Amino acid sequence: MDKIPILRMGAFLLVTIQVDLYDRLALNLEADLVQMVNKTNAKGVLIDISAVSIVDSFMGRIIGNIASMSKILDAETVVVGMQPAVAITLIELGLPLKGVHTSLDMEKGMNLLKSMIDETEEDADEDQTADDFIAE
Repeated sequence: MDKIPILRMGAFLLVTIQVDLYDRLALNLEADLVQMVNKTNAKGVLIDISAVSIVDSFMGRIIGNIASMSKILDAETVVVGMQPAVAITLIELGLPLKGVHTSLDMEKGMNLLKSMIDETEEDADEDQTADDFIAE
């Protein structure tokens, strides 16, 4: 059975999709990725789709599902490398991909994930400080 590799890079998981996804492979990726987010306590997921030339409504839903499930597990999702034809198709299909952040390339995507994680940590620090103040 085919599998798409999921690499860990610090607090992030990196997925590079090099083939057009058929339904079973997409479902396996969804399940494997969510399990890895939970197992590794990842704070971000970067999905590189630069080699994907066609995205149908099913694949669009899978990406949205991955983002939603990851968010529940406290991880942000960034999709990078989207080709213009793929973006046009997603809009024409009416798939807004809620919860999915996008970036042009992997470097910008990693920077976006890092900035989102830094903001989350700062918010948590502020909440902790407010709780400490109330406790006193």
